[in-house]
Amino acid sequence: MKIVFLDEDTVVLNGDVDLSRVQALGKYEACMLSPSDDPVPSCRNADVVIVNKVRMSRHAIEQLPSLRLICEAATGYDNIDVQAARGRDVHVSNVAGYATKTVVQHVFAMALSLTNRILSYHSDVQRGEWQKSKMFGMLKYPTFELAGKTFGVIGFGAIGREAARIAEAFGMQVMAHDVVDLADTGHENHSFDEILAASDVLSVHCPLTEHTRNLIDAGSLDKMKKTAILINTARGGIINERDLADALNSGRIAGAGVDTLSVEPPVDGNPLLGEVKNLIITPHSAWSAWDARQRLMDMVAERIESFKNGSRDGLIV
Repeated sequence: MKIVFLDEDTVVLNGDVDLSRVQALGKYEACMLSPSDDPVPSCRNADVVIVNKVRMSRHAIEQLPSLRLICEAATGYDNIDVQAARGRDVHVSNVAGYATKTVVQHVFAMALSLTNRILSYHSDVQRGEWQKSKMFGMLKYPTFELAGKTFGVIGFGAIGREAARIAEAFGMQVMAHDVVDLADTGHENHSFDEILAASDVLSVHCPLTEHTRNLIDAGSLDKMKKTAILINTARGGIINERDLADALNSGRIAGAGVDTLSVEPPVDGNPLLGEVKNLIITPHSAWSAWDARQRLMDMVAERIESFKNGSRDGLIV
């Protein structure tokens, strides 16, 4: 069985992830394609294709007669034409839950940095401002404790629930919002407007759909507390980036941390890449702890091994 990982370098950093479980399942080849590259020349005779961001379009799938399984090395599989795969009797799998804890860790890394103004104070020290101080420390920025504050969660799936659990460990009050019933979670399902108005830290964990695109815009930001912190580790398009930049620069909210942008990698003209106050941007890296990437590839191996043994459990199609 020939197995081709079309964009291995999106998951493996300098060989740090052990791929032996996948490699033992067949003849393994690694590529370093970008999402815009044509995958066909690299996997023309492949039985199994592993992808992270490379697009498996109808055109590509129809040119791969040997293809039997596409493994998405991620949770979201919008880069795969599932209908085209179904029409060619090509199965598709994905991996869910591999990065829950590392994403939540990133959420609180951002939240703590913003609430304690870590980057601002670090920059001041680097510039020599503490050394010039006439007192033992510096009191320059407003900060606040998380204990006793409200942690709002938009999208109460696995990651949202884990974020809520950690927030409660900090002594925060959790408010959840989702489009599905939350009766089995022990949390009340608050309205979107209630979440906006009450949250001291608002964390976004919903998928990007036509209903959630620009969900947080100028109108939403105006309903938030001026002292509130906004964190987005979900998808960039959920937040209107121009409106967020304006809200931060005008002081309508206190700060924001975003791990995703509407176009990735970002292009010139993204309003969040200019001079924006109290903003932390990371390059879609919340999922990328070594532990999560190793777990991801171990789970991909499990999907391929199960398929090879004749099981179709856990497949999308």
